[in-house]
Amino acid sequence: MNRISKRLADIKASGKKALVTYIVHGDPRTDVTLPALHALVEAGTDVIELGVPFSDPMAEGPVIQRGHERALGNGASLSSAMALVAEFRKTDSETPVVLMGYANPVERMGYKTLAAVAADSGVDGLLTVDLPPEEAKDLDAELKAHGLHSIFLIAPTTVDQRIADVTQLAAGFVYYVSLKGVTGAGHLDIGSVESKLADIRKHTALPVLVGFGIKDKASAQAVGAVSDGVVVGSVLVNAMGDKAQAGIDEICETLKQLIEPIRAGLDELAQ
Repeated sequence: MNRISKRLADIKASGKKALVTYIVHGDPRTDVTLPALHALVEAGTDVIELGVPFSDPMAEGPVIQRGHERALGNGASLSSAMALVAEFRKTDSETPVVLMGYANPVERMGYKTLAAVAADSGVDGLLTVDLPPEEAKDLDAELKAHGLHSIFLIAPTTVDQRIADVTQLAAGFVYYVSLKGVTGAGHLDIGSVESKLADIRKHTALPVLVGFGIKDKASAQAVGAVSDGVVVGSVLVNAMGDKAQAGIDEICETLKQLIEPIRAGLDELAQ
């Protein structure tokens, strides 16, 4: 079974909520990403989203855009991201890893090569932000052939038929974008989130995880109460940017201090 499916099934069976954390590969330095991934797991992360740096990361606000810029300046790429996951797998064979990136590097590498290398590296899924479902079928077929999941975004403005189209291809989980805007911006409307999740669940039995706008224990608990889990990203990337010149241990400790209260808040929902 794919690690994403297994992990999320185990979480559901335990009555808990999933915590997904996002950082950008190569940000703020290439030597930071691997220990940062382990720190996130130690702090209670269930699934890792590893951002693949790209020059035009649409849907991302200024915080994550700057993270991509720092990573590109360090020479990080899709190939080096998968090599990094292979290193991660040497000491962690269980934590699911999703690569979150953009169509251009995927197209350049080629679907067959990408799927094969990703599977060999220990990647579990791919979220290609700017690849709509009607254009994703060939890539999805290659990923499925290697046991990998295609993850898709659904927005507040996504209409019912579009939700049906997306969920037909989706595997692992559905990522619901809680805000009309970019990452790290706006104000969460929990009532609207709950209503949209009900619409999505009419079309799929997959777990629905919610991201954009979740930055602390309070926001994670509010969203976790109506969803299967939360995705935390901008607050982590911002902290890594602030600590760009710090030592690896200090950066990792900062990430833990941000994640541990969120993990605790989600766990309180199960009590």
